[in-house]
Formats: sequence, structure tokens, C-alpha cells
Amino acid sequence: MSNDSPPTVHDDVPVIDLSQAPGAGEAWDRPKWMIYAWATAEQLIIHNPWQVSSGLRVRALRLFGAEVGEGVIIRPRTRIKFPWKLRVGDHAWIGEGVWIHNQDQVTIGHDAVVSQDTFITTGSHAHRTDMGLITKPVTIDDGAWVTSRCVITGGVTVGRSALVQPLTRVAEDVPDNSIYGHSAPQVQGKRFRADMEEADR
Repeated sequence: MSNDSPPTVHDDVPVIDLSQAPGAGEAWDRPKWMIYAWATAEQLIIHNPWQVSSGLRVRALRLFGAEVGEGVIIRPRTRIKFPWKLRVGDHAWIGEGVWIHNQDQVTIGHDAVVSQDTFITTGSHAHRTDMGLITKPVTIDDGAWVTSRCVITGGVTVGRSALVQPLTRVAEDVPDNSIYGHSAPQVQGKRFRADMEEADR
């Protein structure tokens, strides 16, 4: 049965005028020429899908202000919004296709792993007022493993040696040494227990 009635008009529901929304330039913290130079370097070196060496990626990040430790592995197709707001500890791994949208500080601890296609974002918007940018830092602590295709939102700390299961959205702190995730994300147990030996083999 066709319905030819006009759509309902909700005059009482407000809509934010995005033409009046403040821009996101306040998160840049650098002159325009540096933003554009980094955008070029990111495409040529960091996001490049070819197997360019991790060492070259690390050098490019350091050149633009990132703090990157020794022995860090960064796989192809990585994206990093602002390298000067990134700190990565020794021997960390960043998997293929990881997107670090760091309009605020992102810290990845030593021996931590961020796996394929995970999205880390520090930004949101004032959705009830003017859609102005709101940022909060993200910390992935030493030894933590954020597995593939997770979403980590601003203000979150993933605790020391915690494990975030695949496809999990993390919008709250994850305790140290916990396994976090599933269809309704929650702490499901300890990653390391005194009575466990070779349990994941």
C-alpha cells in the first residue's frame, strides 16, 4: 500500500546550524605549513600500503615531533593525525591499518600492541550546543593488547597488560590485567593468574 502523505515536520526538534560551528583548527598546535607537510609525509611514508620499513616510519614520526621508543614496529596503512601528540614506548607494535586520530595526546606504553584496523580517537563534539570540538587524551598502558578493529574513545585508559577483545568499543577505563569485551563490553576475568601456566597455548 502506497503512502502519499507528506513527511512529518518536527518544528519542536532543534537542529544545530553547522555553518556556525567552530572549526577544529585549535587542535592543530602547529602552523599550517607543518600541517600540510605532515599530511604529505603521512601519505608517502606512514599510510603507504607497501612494506616500507618500520624504521623509516619511526624516523618520519620523530622528525615531526612524535616520541617513539626503540624497537617499535609500525605496519603499513597506519594513519596518525598529529605526530607531535603521540608517545610510543619501547618495543610496541602498531598493526596494519591502525588509525590514531589524536587531536589530543595519545600514549602507547612499552611492549603494548594495537592490532589491525583499530581506531583511536581523542575527539568528540559539543552535540547539544554548537558542535565545538571536545578532546580528551587516551592512554594504552604498558603491555596492553588492543586487538583488531576496536574503537578507543577519548578519556580512556587501557590498563597495564589488559586485553581488549576484537570489535570492542571502549568508552570507559579498562582495569589492569583484565580481559575486556564481548557483545556487552565488561570485565570478564584476569589475563594473568598465579595458577595459570601456558593457558593460552
